[in-house]
Amino acid sequence: MVKITFQTVSAQKPEKENDGDKITIPQAHEQLVLPVRPKKPFPAGLCCLTFGLVVFMSGLVLASIYIYRHYFIPQIPEDSLFHCRVVYEDSVYAPLRGRQELEENVGIYLDDNYEQISVPVPRFGSSDPADIIHDFERGITAYHDIALDKCYITELNTTLVMPPRSLWELLINVKRGTYLPQTYIIQEEMVVTGRVRNMRQLGPFIHRLCYGKETYRLRRRNQRRRIERRETKKCHSIRHFENTFVVETIICDKV
Repeated sequence: MVKITFQTVSAQKPEKENDGDKITIPQAHEQLVLPVRPKKPFPAGLCCLTFGLVVFMSGLVLASIYIYRHYFIPQIPEDSLFHCRVVYEDSVYAPLRGRQELEENVGIYLDDNYEQISVPVPRFGSSDPADIIHDFERGITAYHDIALDKCYITELNTTLVMPPRSLWELLINVKRGTYLPQTYIIQEEMVVTGRVRNMRQLGPFIHRLCYGKETYRLRRRNQRRRIERRETKKCHSIRHFENTFVVETIICDKV
């Protein structure tokens, strides 16, 4: 037997809540639903701008490195770099010493037609360490006396200095870093004639060597005579190798 019952439905409608200040507390079985805020759109424009700046700066850095290496740093093939040690007889100042040795590094730029010689501090003797450039294109020689940190410019003496191709062939024949056959030394005397103001007229290679240094122009002495004792204090010498013999360039401030 099934019993059917009916629930009495109240005819009264719930009063309309007009109290705006009344707070309804949800029951335990009810979920508290918070209002959902709309999501902000992803800043795609800012991301693209940042990526573009990174690419631009990377390209700028790589371009700067390329320009510096190829235009500011001389690029020499490996077979054009030489380390030389020369044995020679010094019969001018030290006849009793017998044989002496000169060491230097040579870079030969066949395409640009110039030579760069670096003479370190000598083990013996009173010559100064120096960097030397012989620019055959412009017919100029530059001496950077490292001890004095001064540059000296003079006309290229093709009688004493071998052209780049000839010097390269000589050094190739005796091999890099080996002793050259015993040779001799000759002197050239130079005097300072004045200060060089316009450095750009000397070309890019000498300009780079002498930039920021006191630079003076030299001329050769006409008369061939030994430097007197009273002049020695105002003279200094640079010994270098750029032919089949060693050259001692004596530079004096006093005419």
